[in-house]
Amino acid sequence: MEIKEIFNLYKQHYKVTTDTRSELENSIFFALKGDNFNGNKYAKEALDKGANFAVVDEVKYQTDDRIIFVDDVLKTLQKLARYHRQQLNIPIISLTGSNGKTTTKELIHSVLKQKYCCVATKGNLNNHIGVPLTLLSMKPDTEIGVVEMGANHPNEIKELCEIALPDYGYITNFGKVHLEGFGDLEGVIQAKTELYRSLNKRNKTIFVNTNDKIQVEKSKGIKRVTFGSENSDYIIEFENANPFVNLNFDGINVQSKLIGKYNYLNIATAIAFGLYFKIDQEKIKNAIENYIPTTNRSQLIYKGSNKIILDAYNANPNSMEAAIENLSQLEDENKIAILGDMFEIGDKTLLEHQMVANLIEKANVNRTFLIGETFSKIRIINKNIDQFKTFEEFKDQLEKEKIENSTILIKASRGMALERVLDLI
Repeated sequence: MEIKEIFNLYKQHYKVTTDTRSELENSIFFALKGDNFNGNKYAKEALDKGANFAVVDEVKYQTDDRIIFVDDVLKTLQKLARYHRQQLNIPIISLTGSNGKTTTKELIHSVLKQKYCCVATKGNLNNHIGVPLTLLSMKPDTEIGVVEMGANHPNEIKELCEIALPDYGYITNFGKVHLEGFGDLEGVIQAKTELYRSLNKRNKTIFVNTNDKIQVEKSKGIKRVTFGSENSDYIIEFENANPFVNLNFDGINVQSKLIGKYNYLNIATAIAFGLYFKIDQEKIKNAIENYIPTTNRSQLIYKGSNKIILDAYNANPNSMEAAIENLSQLEDENKIAILGDMFEIGDKTLLEHQMVANLIEKANVNRTFLIGETFSKIRIINKNIDQFKTFEEFKDQLEKEKIENSTILIKASRGMALERVLDLI
């Protein structure tokens, strides 16, 4: 069956699914495969649960007239998403970067929906499956789409751009993340700027943070909109972050509910997009001030007499440095850092963990707990820093102590599940 024919089936209800545990009524079920599952096996079940059609790529599972056989289910999903995107004919904003993608995407969405019917990536569904699903969640009444793009290997952003065909793009930053796939920081920069090259090829527009010299350099000669603290199309000035980010634009002060100076640029990006798309300034201000972070990203939690900065969704050397710098500059009297291992850094893992430890030793922090296989191996001089190979060892230690009247930073890679600390404090 040709993509146009599948599209005609899809546009009956504009709904696709990939999981039989989700709401299947009036959907087209795409039987995706993974290392440990084969969606083809569930095609008939999907129909029984309310799906109108199912797409498979193993002919033995084509047991019903409503089951469509294709060469490759994933590629068909991606082709359908691209075809649908072309029919939509609306502005699509794509963003990528090493840190802050999801927060920035949520902020942009919060601002743009003040005026437009705006659809954005849900959660962090930003890969070769998530991007098509995001596009296919956009209906004829959608006026703007915001698509987050993630990558851990070269050419992934390029391929996602070929599906989403963005009109606008933004890179949050370039950091030491997924070094196993990218090799080094230069590899990260080369991979993330695939977004720039895709947009330039189609004469589209990029948004550039003028405070980032690499962004400015890599975007030369490309159609761009700039924002930042000076010499930009949109001047957005950082005021302070103690702990929440406070900034100004066009004489308007914005008091956010986001912690840390590192979130200034995430907020500034959303303001820039709002101004570009002609959203009322007061509505931009209200959208930012009413946005509350979730899912362990820079959340401020009060528990007993303690104030907890929970930033345990992910971590890499750059985001660790930013979080430590933020904790260090806070005016709070007793500050504690609970840091866990960073993953996917490659052969420089030990070195990067040592550098984080060196930063925390010099920081204005009263006490530090380092948790994880790698953090347990590095050299520590500061007597106020304790190391634990496992979370259980740390838990045993914390049960002997009682932390009170403290500001506590909790940060680690997702695999450490360091939000478990909340149950111990």
